[in-house]
Amino acid sequence: MKRRIFFKNSILAGAAGLASADAFGANAVKVPSDAVILFQGDSITDGHRHKDILTPNDPRGLGNGYVSLLAADLLRKYPARGFKIFNRGISGNKVFQLAERWKEDCIDLKPTVLSILIGVNDFWHTKNGNYSGTLDKYRNDYINLLEQTRNELPEIKLIIAEPFAVPGIRAVDHTWYPAFDEYRFVAKEMAGIFKATFIPCQKLFDRAAKKAPGVYWTHDGVHPTHAGSRLMADAWGKALG
Repeated sequence: MKRRIFFKNSILAGAAGLASADAFGANAVKVPSDAVILFQGDSITDGHRHKDILTPNDPRGLGNGYVSLLAADLLRKYPARGFKIFNRGISGNKVFQLAERWKEDCIDLKPTVLSILIGVNDFWHTKNGNYSGTLDKYRNDYINLLEQTRNELPEIKLIIAEPFAVPGIRAVDHTWYPAFDEYRFVAKEMAGIFKATFIPCQKLFDRAAKKAPGVYWTHDGVHPTHAGSRLMADAWGKALG
């Protein structure tokens, strides 16, 4: 309970530095011409991309999820801007696994804009006994990763997305709560600490579930359907101003 209060207080303390998917305003990321835009995360970002395709803007290397949809929007709307868009999400990844490949898959690419969506596996994989990580490990690993990123790329523009789940669909049952909510709180706390634009993914899917059943937006409670990916792409588009 004390830890939960700490996280919530941390969120309130950093709230002034946060932008949301509903009102990014002046906190939206301003993307310059010739920007390198990098997406990092787990399977939701991966989108079954071809991992041997490492060049930017190639549909095969961008996958079939929200990254691909957003890239198509940006490249169609702004053909003269020279954006280079990369997807380096890898299915199953947790924060420590991002760190293991961070130099090659982030620092060396010298991104202008870095978007990170990570955390659901840091919780989910503890439930099947294959991972012994804790909430504190998730938080500390995330802090270390973002500190390294800021040190190596001090001018980088950060977008941090909230891990999300849709209850009552296949994998996501009552045993996820309230523990999983703490992982969501940490992601929001990271955005406040590191002055990143924050995307409240849980709110996106909660609102969408009022228009159509949750299974319309995510087929297993975690991985979005095509409609869910479109929902996410639109939110990222707002975050990119």
